[in-house]
Amino acid sequence: MSAPRINRALVLEAPQDVPDGAGGFDRLWLPQGTLWAEITARSGRFARGEAGPSSLTGYRIVVRAAPVGDPQRPVAGQRFREGTRSWRIEAVAEKGADARYLTCFAEEEVAA
Repeated sequence: MSAPRINRALVLEAPQDVPDGAGGFDRLWLPQGTLWAEITARSGRFARGEAGPSSLTGYRIVVRAAPVGDPQRPVAGQRFREGTRSWRIEAVAEKGADARYLTCFAEEEVAA
């Protein structure tokens, strides 16, 4: 297995729901740190959501591994951000037998 090309700085963000004062919640995204990553597109599709039509693209995002429980180890439900782009993390798996890297399966949604 060859080493991935880790060449993009992504901010790992975790969700936090805070009361909105009207009985509901607002979702805030709190930065957990910056991780260098390799991003590879998988497949895409067109979807009709509540907010209208959108383009959904799956990505494989590879980052250096961190110990379980470390705030900089990605988990499903978090997201990566790069400028105005964001990728919702759906699953995380160790990459290779030596587990030096993690593969994050993520999805980017863009309004069509």
